[in-house]
Amino acid sequence: MNQPEQELGSPTEESKSSDNLEKSEIHTAASDKKPESHQNRHEDELESIDSLSLAEVLAAMETIVNKEDAGAHFRKFNQLKEQANHLIHDQTEDLKNKFVAAGNPVELFSNQHPSQAKLSGILHIYREKNDEYHKKQEENHHKNLEHRQSIIDSLKNLYTNTEAGTNLFKAIREIKEDWKNAGQVAKSEFKLLNNNYFHHLNQFYQMLDMNKEYMEQEFAHNLEKRQHIIERAKELQLEPSVQKALNELQYLHKLWKEEAEPVAEEFREKTWDEFKEISNKIHDRKSELTEQIEKEQAENLIRKNEIIEEIKKMAGGEKETNHNYWQNSIKKVEALRTEFLRLGNVPRKVSNQNWNDFKDHLRNFNVKKNEFYKGLKNSQQTNLDEKLNLIQTAKDNMLSEDWETIVPLFKKLQEDWKKVGHVPRSMTNKVWDDFREACNTFFNNYREKNNTANDNWKENFKNKKQLLDELKEIGDEEGSVEKIEQIKSKWNSIGKVPREKININTEFNKTLRDKLKLNKIHEYDLREEGLSEDQVTDKARKIKNQIADLEAEIVKMENNLGFFSNSSRDNPLLKETFQKIDDKKSQLESMKQSLHSILIGDNQ
Repeated sequence: MNQPEQELGSPTEESKSSDNLEKSEIHTAASDKKPESHQNRHEDELESIDSLSLAEVLAAMETIVNKEDAGAHFRKFNQLKEQANHLIHDQTEDLKNKFVAAGNPVELFSNQHPSQAKLSGILHIYREKNDEYHKKQEENHHKNLEHRQSIIDSLKNLYTNTEAGTNLFKAIREIKEDWKNAGQVAKSEFKLLNNNYFHHLNQFYQMLDMNKEYMEQEFAHNLEKRQHIIERAKELQLEPSVQKALNELQYLHKLWKEEAEPVAEEFREKTWDEFKEISNKIHDRKSELTEQIEKEQAENLIRKNEIIEEIKKMAGGEKETNHNYWQNSIKKVEALRTEFLRLGNVPRKVSNQNWNDFKDHLRNFNVKKNEFYKGLKNSQQTNLDEKLNLIQTAKDNMLSEDWETIVPLFKKLQEDWKKVGHVPRSMTNKVWDDFREACNTFFNNYREKNNTANDNWKENFKNKKQLLDELKEIGDEEGSVEKIEQIKSKWNSIGKVPREKININTEFNKTLRDKLKLNKIHEYDLREEGLSEDQVTDKARKIKNQIADLEAEIVKMENNLGFFSNSSRDNPLLKETFQKIDDKKSQLESMKQSLHSILIGDNQ
């Protein structure tokens, strides 16, 4: 076999012109090393984590957990986990400091952060997904290893057992394309595998020393690819986004090494020098990126300092603050806090000081707010003491029959009660019930003593027993609600029953609740006639308490939706929750309408 006049270059020789690439350049498509562009984006993502709130960090972790390849995002997930732990620790420490500042022993502090359980759940799920991911990776690596071995066998067979009439150009193209698209293998296997592939590829090219026409086609094809890469690199010089240009340039270097080798000798250095010169010009634009980042950081610093000043001003407060002032300020500070955390980085040299100033003034605001509500609590305690004194006076005199003296006294007690301010919310219903019970005991006794001749308790029991029997017979047929309303109205108009028969009232109320539930109607929707002023007042008070409880329940359910990254009605997991909220809002509106009807006298 005659040797060609000019020795054809092997893949190793063809790649020498690329040895001047930067060390950060991608080595091969099949390696496990990530492209520099991915590393840059990853570093940008890690820097942005510091500006996220706890809810946003948990949402980002939840997003990663929901990805099919969650294990591939281990570094970012780990950074998010550390940030979440850091934020939970800081917030818990703040609560602990407030607890101690309020005069409590530090050893009694035991606060479970509300987000800790959610964080633990996310970490548990991620560990399972990460194990599954790595197991799948190992399986894929094994399959890819077998596939790449088969490619090498095909390449070896191509130059050792080539059949006559084989289109070598097409065959080697298919093998190279197959090798390029083959998946990743374990790092421990890759180096030997890659060297083996290029060894046989080199052997193939040497076999082609008699097929100069093919080599010229290969050189021409690769030269065309180089020219396309150079043209795209020229366009990147005008790309407005410096980061985008750098990322795509990295990808072009990858294509150059993997798909644009080899070319004819006379074009090797020429094309590489041209591409390298353009690459250097694009890299020189990094200073533009630095200037842009510095400008954005300076703007962020100005806005963050403005936020700190606004919080500082609100912490100073007005000369005379009240509940409304602090409630509005709390909302404003929360909005400012959210904006502060969402803003990007500030210059590194002032970053710590800026963050510490923010935390100090935020903590100072909370201290001032807590001082106000602590004082308000003391005022409510004083009011509670006054009302307890009124209750005691009422109880001491509720059985007295000195009508001329005690009747005016009870009227005076009721007037004084109205003048006393708010008491702690936990005691509101209890003190009112105690005071009302004492007043009712006195006035009932007063009415009983003055109307004994008109009372027929035994007859009242007989009438109530008859109404109770009628109520028990009612089902859920048409007209049942009207029958219930008639029975309830008659019941309200009947006086007292003998003390030993008083249990009939309890039995009636239980039966009434069962019938209302059967007919799917609430008690507050009943139209009742013959109610006394006290009965109307009592009914209105009960509805007000139910309205307050229902509103608090709705607010709690809506707040719970905020723990989900996707809290829209389109989320199938929240469909039932939204339906419950809608049902409760509908019930709330119905209760408010019933209360309005009672207050204007239209429910009787």
